[in-house]
Amino acid sequence: MHVLKSWTCVSRLALGCLIGCAAGSVALAAESASGLLLVANKGNQTLSIVDPVSGTTLAAVPENGITGHEVIASADGRRAFVPIYSNTGVGHAGTDGQLIRVIDLATHEIVGTVDLGRGLRPHCAVIGPRDNLLYVTTELGNCVTVIDPDSLKILHTIPTGQPESHMLALTRDGKRGYTANVGPGTVSVLDIAARKVVTIIPVSRQTQRISLSVDDRWVFTADQTQPRLAVIDTATNGISAWIDLPSTGYGTATTPDGRCLLVALNKINQVGLIDLHTLKLVRTHAVPKSPQEILVQPDGKLAYVSCDASRQVAVISLADWQVTKLINTGPGTDGLAWAGQTR
Repeated sequence: MHVLKSWTCVSRLALGCLIGCAAGSVALAAESASGLLLVANKGNQTLSIVDPVSGTTLAAVPENGITGHEVIASADGRRAFVPIYSNTGVGHAGTDGQLIRVIDLATHEIVGTVDLGRGLRPHCAVIGPRDNLLYVTTELGNCVTVIDPDSLKILHTIPTGQPESHMLALTRDGKRGYTANVGPGTVSVLDIAARKVVTIIPVSRQTQRISLSVDDRWVFTADQTQPRLAVIDTATNGISAWIDLPSTGYGTATTPDGRCLLVALNKINQVGLIDLHTLKLVRTHAVPKSPQEILVQPDGKLAYVSCDASRQVAVISLADWQVTKLINTGPGTDGLAWAGQTR
C-alpha cells in the first residue's frame, strides 16, 4: 500500500517524464554502462575514484596543491584532468591556481601536470566531442584554454569577453561553446573554430552553472538572484523561457533521451525534475545537504548528485526517482565525471 500511495502522489507530467527515462533505459538494455565515478573533494584536495556499482572508494588521490573543484576524464577513460582552482570561491580573494593535474585512473597516481604559467584559476574542464581536446575555463584570463591531452601542450585560448567564466558547455558537434559568467550574470557564446566570442547574453545580476539539451536547442543556466532557470534558445542566442523553481538552482543535467532535466536545489537540499516538453518542474526529492553538481550515467539509469556539506554523493534511480545509495567521498564533495564508455 505504501508503494501505491507514493506513486499516486506523482503528477501525470512527472509520471510521463519518469516513464520516458525508464523507457530510455530499456532502449539501452543491450548496452551497459561500464566505468568509474570521479569526485573532486575541495575540502581535502583529493580526487575520489569510485566503483559506482558497490559505492566503494577505490582511491583518494592527493592533488598536491590547492584544491581542484572540477574533474573530467580523458576520451579513453584512462586519465582524469583536475584543474587546480583556488582555496576560495569564484569572485573572492584567495590563492590563484595555475596547474592542471593529470591522474592515471589505474595506478591512482599523478602522471603529468599542465602549468599555465601564472595564476588563472582554471576551473571547468570539458573534452571536445569531436576533437578530443581538453577545454578548460581560465577565469582570470577571461578565456577558455585549449590543451592537447596527450602532449599536455597548450594550443591556444578562446576569449570569453567576460570575467568569472566559471563553467563551460560544448555542443555535440564541437562548434559552439557556452560559458556561465558568474559575477557579470551573463552567458558567452563562443565560436570554437574561429576562437572568438559570437555574442554575450545578459541573464541576471549573477548566474551559475550551465548545461545543454541533448539536441543542443537550449542552454540552461541558474539565476542566483531569483528561483528560476534561464532557457536560452541557441538559434537566436536569447532567453526564450524561464523555469520557476522552489529555490535558486545550481547544477543541471539532462537525461540521455532528452526528455528530462535535473536541477540541484542547493539551498533546500533537493533535486528537481523538469519535463522538457512543458518546461515545468514536476517533482522534487530530498538529498543530503548542499547538492552541487549532477551527473547522469551514460545509460540513463542513474543520476549522481554531489552533496558538498555532507561529504556524500547521492545516487538516484531515474526509473522510479528513488535515492538508492549514498556514497561517502570527502569533504567539500563537488565536481563529478564519468570515466569509461557505454558499450
